[in-house]
Amino acid sequence: MTDQQTVVVTGFGPFGSHTINASWLAVQELARKGLGQGINLVVDQLPVAYSEVKNIVPKLWNLRPKLVVHVGVSGIADRLTLEQLAHNDGYEREDIFNCVPDTKCCVDGADHCLVSAIDMTKVQQCVNSSACGVEAIVSTDPGR
Repeated sequence: MTDQQTVVVTGFGPFGSHTINASWLAVQELARKGLGQGINLVVDQLPVAYSEVKNIVPKLWNLRPKLVVHVGVSGIADRLTLEQLAHNDGYEREDIFNCVPDTKCCVDGADHCLVSAIDMTKVQQCVNSSACGVEAIVSTDPGR
């Protein structure tokens, strides 16, 4: 019996005038291709709704994944943008239910900023030196 490592990758559902979210299409393509033997790839589509994300994401962490990647979409990005950090506050845009967190925070009482332990500059260098045809950049100013 082989011990498999779990990797969770999420995309987002429709929002606004976007009936199909490109992030979910990318995650579905990854699911079709897989990550190879020994990797239990779990994919999920997150609704663009604060309350739903607060409910679903902790359950995904209960799977004890080795890695979690949340794939998003940006109308202004022209390259693969690797976010080195995430903000917990400043969320003022309405979700698909026209809601905004009362405290403008994702997780009340949590740190204002979460910095990934993954060196995104190294990931960027690997992507840019590969033959995949995608250019990556590192961002320390994620959207909200």
